Amino acid sequence: MSQIVSEALITRLAEWGVDTVFGIPGDGINGIMEGLRRHADRVRFVLVHHEEAAAFMATAYAKATGRLGVCLATSGPGGIHLLNGLYDAKLDHAPVLAITGMQETSVLGTGYQQEVHLDRLFEDVAEYNQMVVNPSQLPSLVDIAVRTACARRAVAHLTVPNDIQVAEAGTNPWPSVAPAHPPVTSSVYLAPRPVPPDDELRKAADVLNRGQRIAILAGIGARDASAVMERVADALAAPIIKTLSGKMVVPDNSPYVTGGIGLLGTAPTADLIDDIDTLLMLGTNFPYTKHLPEPGKVAVVQIDLDATRVGTRLPTDVPLVGDVAGTLDALLPMLTPRQDKAHLKKYQEKMRDWREKMAALEAPDRDPIAPQYLAHMVSEACSDDAVLTCDSGTIATWAARHWEIRGRREFYLSGNLATMAPGLPYAIGIQHAYPGRQVVAFIGDGGFAMLMAEFHTAVWHGLPIKVVINNNSSLGQILWEQMVLGYPEHGVRFGRPVADYAAWAKAAGGYGVRVEKAADLPGALREAFATDGPALVDVAVDPNEPPMPGRVTYEQAKKFATAFLHGQPHKAAIATTLFKDRIQQLKDH
Repeated sequence: MSQIVSEALITRLAEWGVDTVFGIPGDGINGIMEGLRRHADRVRFVLVHHEEAAAFMATAYAKATGRLGVCLATSGPGGIHLLNGLYDAKLDHAPVLAITGMQETSVLGTGYQQEVHLDRLFEDVAEYNQMVVNPSQLPSLVDIAVRTACARRAVAHLTVPNDIQVAEAGTNPWPSVAPAHPPVTSSVYLAPRPVPPDDELRKAADVLNRGQRIAILAGIGARDASAVMERVADALAAPIIKTLSGKMVVPDNSPYVTGGIGLLGTAPTADLIDDIDTLLMLGTNFPYTKHLPEPGKVAVVQIDLDATRVGTRLPTDVPLVGDVAGTLDALLPMLTPRQDKAHLKKYQEKMRDWREKMAALEAPDRDPIAPQYLAHMVSEACSDDAVLTCDSGTIATWAARHWEIRGRREFYLSGNLATMAPGLPYAIGIQHAYPGRQVVAFIGDGGFAMLMAEFHTAVWHGLPIKVVINNNSSLGQILWEQMVLGYPEHGVRFGRPVADYAAWAKAAGGYGVRVEKAADLPGALREAFATDGPALVDVAVDPNEPPMPGRVTYEQAKKFATAFLHGQPHKAAIATTLFKDRIQQLKDH
């Protein structure tokens, strides 16, 4: 039997090291599915319930491994469904290849059923975006797509018409008139690890050596630089601030860490930003510039592998384009070690006070259950090499402050797109990548409900993921964002009856339990985490617990009060919760 084009596609992906494709079949990709069937010993196809989830899984796979993630969807609506997950990959710089089907070439332009020109639709999301129109283009277009996605940490897209999918591989049906052969390429890519020249490093060292009160801001781009970053922090007596996406780059118990930044950050970080005269930015493109020093107030040294991101958020005195770990290794000998550690010690003391305040909010005797207590108990239940996936919303605040990075733990969420719903498919994608590790999805009820069918995907694929739902029966983050603008909440709380997600987990063939009392939580988590297969713990938490900023500004407090005056529903319950929080902190301090 002769090889079809779809086999050339799949075997080339295998040569690139691709072992998993997430997706849903359809009549627009039957040829590609046949290619997967013929080479199932080299590339496994993971059938999911929704194409959006497939794109999220591929994105998470790429984020966690650094390798290419691949998703597959049929023509028309199937390809359209991929877009949200692909934008997550684009904005968080994850290398992902999307493969879609297209109508037969002979009917394109006739308004044929499901005729959506996905190559045009994907123009913004994809760095490389091509429709295959000749069998001889493969496998070379695969090479270019994969190499582009990996080199630029971006999305690539190939759409393959039905007739091309099943054509004989390597054939050229038309006479060639161009002075060129059909493309012949290879499956080779080497990631660059550049280090800036010594004269640029010396300029950076001069700026840092002159600084009196220095801070380091680390993003996910510094994930491989943890050890050398702490050595630099020690030499400069500089506290380390972490972006939310960069939460895992340094352990939370490091003596240099002041925690997160921004609305989900800590009070010590907010104080530190106001105090410093020098900022060293490492692998970060943190967008919320109101939480950064005022432009011109501090000297800035920034290290990033992508030259286009250096200087985007703050005027940069010394931009260094290079690998963060390699650049810090080269920079460290040029730094003058500080004998005076007063600046660092000041923020170590502030962090001790902050940790005590956060621990007070993790009280087990609150009714309804405090979400801070839930996040803390999840942290306690997880192994030291656990991977936590998280959703967007208030859940991200609780994870940022109460789920501890220690050991080999990793943490993933939709950083820049900040979309709802990726937590569960992220866990599935990462469990495929790391079958031997504990993977936990810590998500809100709003995000879970969007793609809850994928829990069944985990069950029938035999993936032992654990899902913990912070169930406040609302879109909590939107609720508080409305109030901070001075508006009473509107349209953000789900009505009764309350959805029973534990019942869905059982119906899907997994373990499920509903928890409504704090005293029942430790045992429920222990039993769920000890379960061999997928398990879900649906926890009813206080819906009136606000994710307060680390340091509340006068303007924020004023707007919050305005919302109360303008008719905020549940204001008595919210006030009571805030009062309990304050009493707990005073009692335990």
